[in-house]
Amino acid sequence: MSLLVAACICVAGVALTSFLSGIAGMAGGFILIAIFVLILPLTSAMILHGAVQAVANGSRFWFLREHMVWHVLPPYCLGAVFVLTAFYYFRFVTDPALVMILVGSFPWMAMIVPKKVPLDITKPAVACIAGGAITLTQLLAGASGPILDVFYQATKLNRFQIVSSKAFTQTIGHLIKIVYFISIANWMGDGHHPLVSWWFIPILLFVSVTTTRLGTHLLHKVDESKFRLATSWLILAIGTVVMLGGVYQYITQFSNA
Repeated sequence: MSLLVAACICVAGVALTSFLSGIAGMAGGFILIAIFVLILPLTSAMILHGAVQAVANGSRFWFLREHMVWHVLPPYCLGAVFVLTAFYYFRFVTDPALVMILVGSFPWMAMIVPKKVPLDITKPAVACIAGGAITLTQLLAGASGPILDVFYQATKLNRFQIVSSKAFTQTIGHLIKIVYFISIANWMGDGHHPLVSWWFIPILLFVSVTTTRLGTHLLHKVDESKFRLATSWLILAIGTVVMLGGVYQYITQFSNA
């Protein structure tokens, strides 16, 4: 694949996923990491994905900053720091295919969780668990949308609070991911790729912020009840696609062995 074709795929993927996330506050990350992994070495894909998603989520939070639910942040960060410390100690990197299967199944598993044990991120204990789970998944697979979304389905927050709060915590997660993979790969990792460079990253960041702004603008036109219903089904659909993608990766690895 030529550098031009790879660049076009990256730009188109960033535009699509940032626009989608701007509306729903989710889904874009998993689609984008799948695109990057197809054309980049793993460490380069993680670093580039982290940079783009950190800016996309950061800008989405800024556009909706007045709706941020700040009290979820301290326990969330506590869980994130715990997992990051463990990863730094063990320098752990695992098989993305297995993680995709587990992450993709999480929204379905959440459906059978007893209603007496709702995953409501506004509760400190749940927020701490969410911070650990999201950071774990970010460092293992690069994205964590379906898992994070589950922690918001039982809340009484409105759509603006949900999108803003998810954007802020996702920004934290992607910044952690960048630092972690740079420390492991010393930036070069699996081999430096031209797309992970000073001249190309600003292009992706500009596209990301612009399309994110368009998505958040449309968010104001979405009906609250329809938003809840649509996002619930979208989470399940994404989870299914992610699981199938992980199974396909395993089959491909086995056939090439």
